[in-house]
Amino acid sequence: MQTGIKNPFLSLCMKIILVIWTVCVLYPLVWTVLGAIKDNAQFMQGKPWDLPKLPLVWSNFSYVWDKYHIGGYFLNSLMVTILSTVLAALLAATTAYVIARFSFKGSGLLYTTYMASMMIPMILGLIPLFFLLNDLHLINNLFGLSIVYGMGALPFGVFVLVGFFKSLPKEMEEAASIDGASHYRTFFQIMLPLARPGIISVSIMNVLNIWNEYIMGTVFINDPAKYTLPVGIAIMQGEMQYRTEWGPLFAALLISMVPVLLFYVIFQKQISGGITAGAVK
Repeated sequence: MQTGIKNPFLSLCMKIILVIWTVCVLYPLVWTVLGAIKDNAQFMQGKPWDLPKLPLVWSNFSYVWDKYHIGGYFLNSLMVTILSTVLAALLAATTAYVIARFSFKGSGLLYTTYMASMMIPMILGLIPLFFLLNDLHLINNLFGLSIVYGMGALPFGVFVLVGFFKSLPKEMEEAASIDGASHYRTFFQIMLPLARPGIISVSIMNVLNIWNEYIMGTVFINDPAKYTLPVGIAIMQGEMQYRTEWGPLFAALLISMVPVLLFYVIFQKQISGGITAGAVK
């Protein structure tokens, strides 16, 4: 009797909590959308929470895209995100494959080192990274920033992909070896395609993190023409000085949010399923 009464009650509580959580998550997004189509007068009248008045100010998007160079910042972020994600996926896959499939002295220590590095915030390495990139002439260089992002995402990728490679049957490698395939051919033609779910999951998480990263982009990039989108939006707000143009600012925020939201909606199954499977296996 108690079980029959308790379960419906818990189920109702969980539904209420999820509804409240959904409202809390969606409300800032909805407010951003509504703010992006208002003019500045509607904010300055003291009622920023009201619905936008007609006519809707769609010109806010073209205004920030051209005047505040949001289009250029968008392309910079896109290039850096793609480069760093590809670099992180390639290095993580090769490293995880070696750790998972080959027994050698120090493999356990190497894996432990990668796992321990996940607990160290990258902000602690800002100063040595700055001097290192400066010596390599990679300051104010989007490729140098991509390398930093790729290396920062490497430990998490190794953690997930080691589990994937360990779960794959060794008989496939043995069969390839009997057929005369080298280690490189076995990896790229057999093992790498089989680990594709894990690679996709890791890449998606890296895209979400790199696209929104701000601190590294501020420290390593000083050329306004090479700012990434988060840095560009912060600079945009600073350029407004004493009169913040709230409508254009919300429009810029929405431009930066839409690609990430679409990316997450499209690949949400891979995000949840792939990482869980890799961790468990």
